[in-house]
Amino acid sequence: MSRNAFIVTLALFFLAVGLFNNYPGLDIAVSRFFFDYFGGAFMGASTEAKAARSFFYGLPLTVCVGFVVARWLGPGGRFPAALVPSSRAIIFLTLTMAIGPGLVVNLVFKDNWHRPRPITVKEFGGPLEFRPPWTRDGACEKNCSFVSGETSSAFWLVAPASLAPAPFTVPAVSAALGVGVATSLLRMAFGGHFLSDVVFSALITLLLVLIARLILYPGLREDPPRR
Repeated sequence: MSRNAFIVTLALFFLAVGLFNNYPGLDIAVSRFFFDYFGGAFMGASTEAKAARSFFYGLPLTVCVGFVVARWLGPGGRFPAALVPSSRAIIFLTLTMAIGPGLVVNLVFKDNWHRPRPITVKEFGGPLEFRPPWTRDGACEKNCSFVSGETSSAFWLVAPASLAPAPFTVPAVSAALGVGVATSLLRMAFGGHFLSDVVFSALITLLLVLIARLILYPGLREDPPRR
């Protein structure tokens, strides 16, 4: 399962590279849809929108901490044995969280790519020039657009979801992907990220999760999460 998922995700990554390299205007077109849909301004002022963003923002870290706490309290019998994650599961979750949303997305990309966010480019009333993905010559100085940190954290939820025992694995992973998509749509609606920002963030995070899964849970048969 993980091997096939890795191959499909890697293929989607290269397809996305080709798509956005050949059609850089796609980012502007999608952001234009959100901009025009909300009457010439990106969404973000409503209490409901801010609450939704806060929920999605805090969910991944809450889940990760929950697993760590369950492992820490588990040996004392405070949790049912079936709910206590293994040490390998904790390594898998904390490592992918630290490397994916932490190191690769925020330190490697966001701190070194200077792509302006949609809300700051001239096409949407801002002062800066639009720059396509994979270019580092933008005028953004700090906390820039490429790639999306919140999208990365949301798609990281696939990691704990993949540890759910059958027959709950597929529903759990589907729910995690749904959170990732919802977070991505919200970030675009806020004018915080372009389509390519969230697409590459999702694919990079999923690739890292799948690589860690293949290393820590080798074999054709998926290991149960507590082993």
